[in-house]
Amino acid sequence: MPITAPPPGLPRSLDYPDVPVGSILAAAARRYGARTAFAHGERELSFTELYRAACRFANALIAHGIGQGDTVALHLPNCLAYPVAYYGTLLSGATFSPANPLLPPDDLAFQLTDCEAAVVVTYGPLSGTLAAVADRIPARSVIVVSPAEALRDNEAEFEAFHAELPSTRPEVDIDVRTDLAHLAYTGGTTGRSKGVQLPHRNVVVNTLQYVCSQTGARPLLDEHGDVTVEQVGSADEWPTRHGTGVVVNVTPWFHAMGTIAALNAVVLVGTTVVLHERFDPARYIADAERLRVTSIGGAPALYAGLLACPEFATADLSSIRTLGSGAAPMSHEMINALQDRFPGAAIVEGYGLTEVTMVAVTSPAYRSGTRKVGSVGLPAPDTEIKIVSAEGGEDALPAGEQGEVCVRGPQVMTGYRHRPAETAAALVDGWLHTGDIGVLDEDGYLSIVDRKKDMLLYKGYNVFPRELEELLAAHPGVVTAAVVGRPRDDVGELPVAFVVKEPGDGLDADTLLDAVNAQVLPYKRLRELYFVDEIPVSAAGKVLKRELREQLS
Repeated sequence: MPITAPPPGLPRSLDYPDVPVGSILAAAARRYGARTAFAHGERELSFTELYRAACRFANALIAHGIGQGDTVALHLPNCLAYPVAYYGTLLSGATFSPANPLLPPDDLAFQLTDCEAAVVVTYGPLSGTLAAVADRIPARSVIVVSPAEALRDNEAEFEAFHAELPSTRPEVDIDVRTDLAHLAYTGGTTGRSKGVQLPHRNVVVNTLQYVCSQTGARPLLDEHGDVTVEQVGSADEWPTRHGTGVVVNVTPWFHAMGTIAALNAVVLVGTTVVLHERFDPARYIADAERLRVTSIGGAPALYAGLLACPEFATADLSSIRTLGSGAAPMSHEMINALQDRFPGAAIVEGYGLTEVTMVAVTSPAYRSGTRKVGSVGLPAPDTEIKIVSAEGGEDALPAGEQGEVCVRGPQVMTGYRHRPAETAAALVDGWLHTGDIGVLDEDGYLSIVDRKKDMLLYKGYNVFPRELEELLAAHPGVVTAAVVGRPRDDVGELPVAFVVKEPGDGLDADTLLDAVNAQVLPYKRLRELYFVDEIPVSAAGKVLKRELREQLS
C-alpha cells in the first residue's frame, strides 16, 4: 500500500547499534554535561550528575550481589531518584521492572512475585504497603527513597545505599538481544497483568524509532561507542533542536509511554524535564508559561484537564511547537480544540502498547507532514502493520476494512513471562495480535476504532463504543464520556454511557440520548445514560472500563 514519504534525507529504515540501554545516558552525559536533565521542586540533576549517580547505584547493586539474571523493581512515583535507579539497574546488568506505586497490596505482591524481584526500590510514604506483603514476596532487600519512618531490618536509605561507591561505569558484558532490560507489566485494565519481556535491544530500538521519526534524526555512535542521534532534519520542519527542549512531565515513568518517551527519549535528545508529582492544570499551565516549554505530552485526560482550565485560554504558550498524545485515542472534538489553540503546532498522536516496548505508529511530527484527524499516523521506522479479521485469521484485509491490528517489527516483545500459551496466541510468525480494532486507509494511516475486548455484540452486530463516545464528546456541555455494555441474555449487550458534563450545565440525559441516537443505526443506539463526576482512568490515562461495568452489576 502507498505510504507517505518522509522529508528528504530521512530513511524509513534505521541502523540500530547493538548497545545496552545504559549507553543512552553515557552518551548524553558527555554531550549535554552540565545542562539540567531533571528538576523537581528546588532540586536539579544535570546530565553529568545523573550519569555519575546511576553508575554509583549500579556499582552498589553489584557490590550487594545483584546483577545479570536479577530483577530490580521500582515501586516509585516520578522523582529524581527514579532515573538514577532506572539507569543504575540497567548499567548493573539487572532487569528493571516498574510497579505502579498505587497498586493494591494483593496486586503488588502478585507482580513482585511474578517478576521475582530481588530488590525493591520504594518511596517512604508507600513503604507500608510493601511491608504489608513482605512475607509474600521474594525480595532480599528494600531500598527506600525519602523514608517516612525508621528503617526495617532489610531496608536501606536510597542515598546512603550508593553514596560511597565509584561513579564510573561498571564493566558488564550484556547480550543486548537476550538479556532483559525491562520486565514490564501490562496495564491490567481487562484482567490480571502479564509480564512483558523486553531485551536491551528492544528499548534502544524503540527509543531511536521514536526520537528519529519525531525530531528528524538518525542514530550514530559517539567516539566512545555509545549511542546518540544527529538531527539532520531542518529547523523549518523540526523547530525544537536537540539540547534546547524543555517540558513539564506528569506521565508516570512506570508506564511504557513514560519509560520510553518521557525518560529515555528526552535523555537521548538533551531535553530538560521539570517533574510535577501530580497533575494540577493551573500549576501545569503556569510552569509551562514560565519555563517556555517547547512541547506538551500526555494522555487525553491531561488535555481534557487543560482545556477545562480557564488559564489555558489566556496563558502565553507560544513557545510550544508540538503536542503529543498516547495511551488512549483523542476525540475529534479535542483535537480540533487544540488545533484552534495552537494553530502553528503539530498535534501528534501515537499508538503503541507495552508489548511493542512503547510505540508502533505515530503521526508525522514535521511541520509539513500530513496529520489526519482521527488517525494515529504511520508505522514507525522498520515497523509493519496489517489488519486481520477480528474473528481470527492471518490474512491481511484490504484498506478501509476494520479488523484486528497486528504489528511486526524489532520492538515487539520476546513474549510474556511464564505464559507460553498466551505468548503463542499473541505472537504468530512475528506478528503481534494487539487486541485493538483498527483500519488502514489507502495512504497507510492507521485509525484505532476500539479495543477488541471492548467491542459490544448486540443481536450479532458489532457495536464499537468509541463511535458513540465521539458523538457524546461532540455534544455541547459534555466534558468526557465512556460507553460499556450491559449483558442481557436475549440480545447480547446493551450500550450504556457514562458522561461527565460541564459544571453547572443543565444538560438533560434524555436530550443527550436522543441527540446521539439520531445519528446512528438502530442496533448501535445507547440504551442508558448516567451522569457521573468522573470517569475512572488508570495512572497512564486509560479508561478503566472494567470498573464501569462493575457499576452496572
